[in-house]
Parts: sequence; C-alpha cells; structure tokens
Amino acid sequence: MKTIMAIMVGRRKETAEKVQKLLTGWGCLIKMRLGCHEGVLDNCSDEGLIILELVGDPEKHEELARKLNLIKDCSAEFMRLSLDK
Repeated sequence: MKTIMAIMVGRRKETAEKVQKLLTGWGCLIKMRLGCHEGVLDNCSDEGLIILELVGDPEKHEELARKLNLIKDCSAEFMRLSLDK
C-alpha cells in the first residue's frame, strides 16, 4: 500500500516557511517529496503544490495532515493506494 499526501500552499511567501518547518520535523515519515508552482524568477505564483509519499504509522500520517491543516492558507489531504492481486 502507498500513502500519498497532497498539500496546497497559498500565500507562499508567508506560508512556506511554516510548512517547511513542519515537514522537516516529520521528515522520517517522508519517503518522497515533489514541490511545484507556476512561474519562475519575477513571475512566481502565490500558490504551490507539494506531493509526498509517506511511510510508517498511518496514525502519524493523520496527525501530520491535521497539523498542516492548522496552518493558515495550507490544505492537506491524502489517499492510500494499493494493487489488488
């Protein structure tokens, strides 16, 4: 089973530092991280998307999502995927 979390970050200049600090603290749960936003240099968007593959205890995944959702202009949701054999 794979657990994937998607995090939308609004007002990136104000919010990204809080999100980064939280993700760093929970880094042992994060197997893969991909961050993207539109634009470059002087044309950066104010919203970003972070995709995580999580490992470990599902209860800790829930707690991480809860803490991310407490940050203003941040929304986190996750899904669990598996292949039936």
